[in-house]
Amino acid sequence: MTRKLVVLGLSILLCVGLAASGYAWDNEGHMIVAYVAYKKLTPTARDRANALLKLNPKYNDWLATLPAGTSSADKDMMIFMIAATWPDQIKKDSTYTMDGSDNGNRPDGSPDPTRNTGYDDKLMHKYWHFVDTPFASDATPLPAIPTPNAQDRIALFRGVLASNAGDPLKSYDLAWLLHLVGDIHQPLHGSTRVDASNPGGDAGGNLVKLSCSGCPTELHAFWDDVLGTSNKPKSAVSAAKKLPKPDPALAAKSGEADWAAESFQDARQDVYISPIGTGLGPFQLTSSYKKAAKKVAQQRVALAGARLGNLINTELK
Repeated sequence: MTRKLVVLGLSILLCVGLAASGYAWDNEGHMIVAYVAYKKLTPTARDRANALLKLNPKYNDWLATLPAGTSSADKDMMIFMIAATWPDQIKKDSTYTMDGSDNGNRPDGSPDPTRNTGYDDKLMHKYWHFVDTPFASDATPLPAIPTPNAQDRIALFRGVLASNAGDPLKSYDLAWLLHLVGDIHQPLHGSTRVDASNPGGDAGGNLVKLSCSGCPTELHAFWDDVLGTSNKPKSAVSAAKKLPKPDPALAAKSGEADWAAESFQDARQDVYISPIGTGLGPFQLTSSYKKAAKKVAQQRVALAGARLGNLINTELK
């Protein structure tokens, strides 16, 4: 088989791995976050991150998908961006096991939900991608927030980056951090709405149905898709260059608990608003809702990228 066909095959496999819906911001959004962060890295932090990502078992596959003639510097940047999608890629990897209950979205039932041993861990840990902070639209009691979740994993992984842990573990945790910092800035990855008919919550809007032309069928998927669905790093770069500049004071907020609290507040103020009513729908989104949602999403990924860059600069050893 010629190299051209090998590259084509790997590109197709990568796109399949990146194309699944239901992931915060989808792949374009995650790559936008990573691009913003990469441009903020100091030369030392950038070199260190690039070296760590070469330890990812998919590194050569990612490299093979890049366009011929891509400069060395751009290759490193694009690999960094693609690595931010890796925790979603493993959801479609047959060598990984879906662990936990509720289609793998709850940690109960997992053989080892808090495990952090590096690339030998072949559990998907889908429940790491969000923190379901509940709120009620009626007097329904609020359920407990499942743990582990995105917030406590970010705290764990950033601690590993700042420690004297070995590079293989730091590589694994860095790849997860590139993704989870984006996840935790998506409003529906920081909230779940409960009521008498759904006392366990609406799964971050996944149970809320939509019925409108050009819309996904669930509210969560709409917010995942709102920034675009391209799998190409160049598309993400173009989109990132159009983002609003984040407020410096907000960008300097370094605590993952604050980031999660912001997403929770955004969900209540900007997601579960008209035409999203009580119950599970279906609801038909208006053009004004769609426009406002994209603006909120752009602000959130701009902040996520700035904060991710600050985190790596400050804590990666």
